Amino acid sequence: MPSGIGESVPRPDGNLKVSGEFAYSSDLWLEGMLWGATLRSPHPSAWIRSMDVGPALAMPGVFAVLTHEDVPGERFYGLEHRDQPVLAIDQVRYQGEPVAIVAADHPETARRAAAAIVVDYEVRPAVTDPRRAAFDLSCPAVHPGGNLVRHQPVRVGSTFAAEVVVTGEYEVGMQDQAFLGPESGLAVPAEDGGVDLFVATQWLHVDQGQVAPCLGLPPEKVRLTLAGVGGAFGAREDLSMQVHASMLALRTGRPVKMVYGREESFFGHVHRHPARMRYEHGATADGRLVYVRAEILLDGGAYCSSTLAVVGNAASLGVGPYEVDNVWIDAYGVYTNNPPCGAMRGFGAVQACYAYESQMDRLAAACGLSPVEIRVRNAVSQGSRLATGQLIDSPAPLAEMLTELAAMPLPTDPAGAGMDGAGPDLRLLPGGVAQATRGEGVRRGVGYGVGIKNICFSEGFDDYSTARVRIEAAGDEPHVLVRTAAAEVGQGLVTVQAQIARTELGVERVTVAPADTGVGSAGSSSASRQSYVTGGAVRAACVAVRERLGALRAAHPELSLVEVLERCGPVEETREFRHRPTFPMDPVTGQGNSHTQLALCVHRAVVDVDVDLGLVRVVELAAVQDVGKILNPLALEGQIHGGSAQGLGLALMEEIQVREGRVLNPSFTDYLIPTILDMPPMRLSILENPDPHAPYGLRGAGEPPTLSSTPAVAAAVRAATGLDLPRVPIRPEDIALVPASRP
Repeated sequence: MPSGIGESVPRPDGNLKVSGEFAYSSDLWLEGMLWGATLRSPHPSAWIRSMDVGPALAMPGVFAVLTHEDVPGERFYGLEHRDQPVLAIDQVRYQGEPVAIVAADHPETARRAAAAIVVDYEVRPAVTDPRRAAFDLSCPAVHPGGNLVRHQPVRVGSTFAAEVVVTGEYEVGMQDQAFLGPESGLAVPAEDGGVDLFVATQWLHVDQGQVAPCLGLPPEKVRLTLAGVGGAFGAREDLSMQVHASMLALRTGRPVKMVYGREESFFGHVHRHPARMRYEHGATADGRLVYVRAEILLDGGAYCSSTLAVVGNAASLGVGPYEVDNVWIDAYGVYTNNPPCGAMRGFGAVQACYAYESQMDRLAAACGLSPVEIRVRNAVSQGSRLATGQLIDSPAPLAEMLTELAAMPLPTDPAGAGMDGAGPDLRLLPGGVAQATRGEGVRRGVGYGVGIKNICFSEGFDDYSTARVRIEAAGDEPHVLVRTAAAEVGQGLVTVQAQIARTELGVERVTVAPADTGVGSAGSSSASRQSYVTGGAVRAACVAVRERLGALRAAHPELSLVEVLERCGPVEETREFRHRPTFPMDPVTGQGNSHTQLALCVHRAVVDVDVDLGLVRVVELAAVQDVGKILNPLALEGQIHGGSAQGLGLALMEEIQVREGRVLNPSFTDYLIPTILDMPPMRLSILENPDPHAPYGLRGAGEPPTLSSTPAVAAAVRAATGLDLPRVPIRPEDIALVPASRP
C-alpha cells in the first residue's frame, strides 16, 4: 500500500482518539504524585496589600503553598516580552491572574486549600477600553512603560481621493481557541536537581527557554516531553501551568500534576485579540482600487504575549490580496486590564480580513458590480506587490480561484416541501424543529470571502527546525526512526513526517519518536509552518542519510540494504532547515520583505436566515484553496473543514463576553462553538500550484480557511437580511431587533 507523499495515509492516533484510548496530558499518572491547584485573582485590576497562606498550609494533605516570594529564579516570563509575573507580586492586571499555587495529595484538597488563602486586595479602576488605552493621555498605565505595545504604520503612495468612496467601522469579538483538552501536565523532580516536564504545548523549546530561568536552572536541567495534546490553535504557545507545576515538584520532591477545569481554562490561556477597525476604500467608477485607509486597533489585554507579531500581520496584510497603489494603515496593539490575548489561528490576519472583505462588498454595491467581479478586478497575481512592497514571487491565481468558486453549483432549497410534501422540513430551517415559525420569515443569502495569510514566522525571526533521522537493521528489514521536537497538536504532523521519510528513503517501516527537547528546536506548531519547516528538516536529514547509504552500498555491492546496515551499523544524520530570510517592517513606512510565503483561500457561504427570530443556518460552505502540493489529501481536507468551522464560529456564535474586565461566560454552556449540526456540507476544490521556494512546493494550509470563511458567512447574512452587520459574531438580536427593508 503506498504510504508516501501525496497519499491519504491514516493517522496513527486516529483510532485511539475515536475509541477513547488515546493518552492525553490530563491522563498522566505517577505513583505518589501530588496535585497542583492555582489561586487566581477575582479582580481585573487591584493592588495586593497582604496575603495569608496559613489557613491553606494548616489543612491535612497539603504539602506546599507557594507565592511570588518562592520563585527560585527570574520572576517574569513572556513569549516575546518578559512582562508577565510567574505569580502576582504587588498587583494583579486581569481577572484570573495566578496569585498562589498549592500542592496536595488529592485534587479536591488542593482546590480547597487554594480557596482558603486569604488575600487582601485594594481594587483599582480597570482600563478596559482599548481606544482610551491607546489614545487618551489621561488613561492610567497598565504597565510602567505605557499602554502602547506596538504601532505599525504602512505608507505607500500619495493619492487619497477617488470617484467612489466607501467607509465602514468594524468590530471583531474576543474568540477563544476552545480546545477540548484543558491545560495539563506532570512535573517530575530529577536526581540531578532538575525537572522532567510532560506537557501539552505547541513549542517545547520556547517553553524550556522561559521555564528554566524562572526555576533558576540551566536549560539542560529542564527537560520537556510532549504529552498528548487535545487541540491548541495558538493558545498553547504561551505558558500556563509549566512553571507552577515545576516549582511545586522541586519544592516537595514529588511528581506534581496540574489539570485545569473548564472554567479555569478560559482564564488560563490567551485568546484572539478583539479588534476595532475603521476603513476607507476609494476606487474608480468601474471598481478598480485607488487607495485604502485603515486604522486597526487590537486589544492585547494585560500582557504582551504575541501582540507585537499580531500587529505586524494585521498591518502588512491589512488591505488583503488586492492591488492598490496608495495605502495608509495604522495598526495598534495595546495593553488593557482585559484578558490577555495572543496567538489564535489566523493571527492578526483574521481581524483585518473581516474588515477589508466587508469593505469590498460595500464597494461592489457602490460600483454596481457583483461581489465576485469587484474582487476579480482587483485580485493580486504572481508579480504583484503587497502594500509592504513585497513581491509575490510564486503562483497566486486569485482571479481564477474566484471564477471557479462562482461557477460551483448552488444548493437547492433545503427545506423543500418536507418529508410528506405538506410543508417545509423543519429540521432544515434555522433553529430546527424548536423554532416557532414554519419558514415564513426565512430568507436565503449568498456571500463571498477572500483571505491572504502569511506562512511561517515573519519579520526576521530565525525560523528553523531540526530533524534527526536514523536507519538501522531490524530483523529482515530496515527501520527508520525520525526524531524532532515538533509538536503534534492534532494537525497530523506525525503522519506527514513518516510519509516524507518513506518517500525519501524508500523504506516502509518508519517510527516517529515522541517530541522532546533532546533534539534541536523545531519551533512552534503555529503559523501553518510545520509541514514547511519540519518537513524540510526531515527531508534534508533523509537526503543526508540516503547519500551515506549510497556510498556504503557502492562499497558493498554484493550486500542487501539490511546486510549493509548489519555490517556497518546504523546510519544517522541531523539537519536544520531554514526558509529564506525575512526582514522587519520599516517602523515608519511598513515596507520590507517581512513574510516567507503567502497562501490564498476563497469561500462562498449560503445561509438561511429567519429574520423574525434572528436565527441563522449555514446551508453550505464552498472553498477553493491553493496548497502548492498536497502531502496528505484526507488530512488536508480536515484542515480546511476545521479552519472553516472556526471561521463560522467567529461569524455567528463564538465570543468571550467581557464587561469591565470580567469574563461573563467561561463555560461551554455559555461560550458556544459549532457542533456537527452547525457545520454544513462543504464543497472543496484544492489547487496545486507549487511554490518553488518551499519543500515539495507546498504551502501551509491550516490557517487560510479561517480567514475567508468568517466574512463569507457574514456577507451571506447581510444579503439575506439587508442589514449592515458591522460586527462579528452576529447575534440574533442584531437581526431580529433591527428594523430594515427585507428583501
